[in-house]
Amino acid sequence: MKNLIYFLFIVGASIFISCENNNNSTGNGENTSEDSLVNIIVFYTNDEHGWMEPTNDYDGAAGLMNMWKSIEGYDGSDKYLILSGGDMWTGPAISTWFQGESMVEVMNAMEYDVSAIGNHEFDFKIEGLNTRLEQMNFPLISANIKNRTTGEIPDFAKPYIIKEIEGVKVGIIGLSSLSTPYTTAPVNVADFEFTSYSEAIAEYSVKAKNEGAEVLILAGHICEYEMEELASVAKANGICIIGGGHCHQVVAKELNGVVLIQARSNMRAYAKVEFDYNKTTGETINFDYKIVWNNVHNIDSDIQDIVDYWIDQTEDELSEIIGYADETIFRSSTEMSNMVCDSWFYTFPNADVSLTNSGGIRQDIFQGDITLESMVGLLPFENIILELNITGAELIDVVDDFLVGGMTTVDGFKLMDGTSIHTDSTYTVLTTDYLYSLSDNNFSVYDEEPMNTSIHYRQPLIDWIKSLNTSVTNPLNNYLDHNPRR
Repeated sequence: MKNLIYFLFIVGASIFISCENNNNSTGNGENTSEDSLVNIIVFYTNDEHGWMEPTNDYDGAAGLMNMWKSIEGYDGSDKYLILSGGDMWTGPAISTWFQGESMVEVMNAMEYDVSAIGNHEFDFKIEGLNTRLEQMNFPLISANIKNRTTGEIPDFAKPYIIKEIEGVKVGIIGLSSLSTPYTTAPVNVADFEFTSYSEAIAEYSVKAKNEGAEVLILAGHICEYEMEELASVAKANGICIIGGGHCHQVVAKELNGVVLIQARSNMRAYAKVEFDYNKTTGETINFDYKIVWNNVHNIDSDIQDIVDYWIDQTEDELSEIIGYADETIFRSSTEMSNMVCDSWFYTFPNADVSLTNSGGIRQDIFQGDITLESMVGLLPFENIILELNITGAELIDVVDDFLVGGMTTVDGFKLMDGTSIHTDSTYTVLTTDYLYSLSDNNFSVYDEEPMNTSIHYRQPLIDWIKSLNTSVTNPLNNYLDHNPRR
């Protein structure tokens, strides 16, 4: 009875939808006999981000696997499809430090069939992506990534795959976010263009059908509003399910005769869609869909053994204790923002201002010992600090919505000592190579040759925390600035 308390269905429904890929289909669900129906079950996760371990009230990869087996009846048979909407590996140190190798091993063991390509699949460059692909037992799909030179889908991707379930061919088409060129390091995807979703759907749904696909599913690293915009396009091309990602939303609904699903992030939940394919009429019918939270608190021992191995590997490399916090410092807090920005001045004391983005800060610093593992999870990207020299007017222009150190925009643009920022004075400004590379920031316009410090953006924070010699009686929290600067 206890498990029923935790087993939560957020939203769901049973509906009749007819997606017809057969010119002889009646389109009305008639002429259905038990022998003509093939039952298909889809499990869908997205934005796993390396969160294989349990966190808070959620049970991680081993919890998901247990739920699929013990509650959903997953037995490894072909009637089940396990899909990901992408962004599999950048996150906590257990995945980030190993550039996703650990997450690939876990997802292999969970028998994923395919993953869409998310923006963070490129975080370790194409070389890193190809290394992971060599280890994966499942392919990566994206129908809207094209090589700028050849116009072809790159070698690391397939536009779609076809899986056969009891003689029924199911086509799964992939989409990657149009925001990818600026939500990963632009240099990592400079050789590729990310083309229209609707054009990719139109092109590859036809090709998948010509290859024999009788059922079509879309797995996309796309947000809810994009899923909604594509529902009519999907319906017109015979697609019955759109899976999303990127925005970490909970979606389970029907729109224009298409089921839309997205299962939050970090393996906290999964979407389940179950339906029948009528081999006589060529229709997909009897849809049932829901979001299920991963908090039953039972685990699959085989998956947990893999997770435990990588826990040990992480501890071997990143267990050094560098400080102590007597209260959790939350990722989105003023204290966290100020600390990260100010820590850069420990390494660069002659700089005037530091600017970074909230998206580069990815998790809390939890109460207790602070380890190198904490720092890798907190600041997981391969960002390098650059030093720019720009005028006050240029600084005021670029500060935008960034997190700031060394200055405030409260009651005017001022340095932290209260001195006004003068438009014609020159200031030394620190930012990351990632932010510098984004064309809409104007950093590269105002300083065409910044100094590359070769210092990783997390290293000053590590060094600063170490220098404080924090402890239970002298916690890091004593050194935090609680005052908003924006």
